Amino acid sequence: MFEIRVICEPDDVDRVSHALTIAFNTSPARQYPTRDGKRIRLYFTADHPPTAPESE
Repeated sequence: MFEIRVICEPDDVDRVSHALTIAFNTSPARQYPTRDGKRIRLYFTADHPPTAPESE
């Protein structure tokens, strides 16, 4: 498992969250404003998706 932090514009939160859930197994995003209050910090706990078994 690992942590992902993304800083993005408020309008991009859904798009970024969706893209990360497709690429990784993620927990729900924890959201906090940036210090300047203009952007959003997203924190995800993530893991690599399971790989398909190799066929012989």
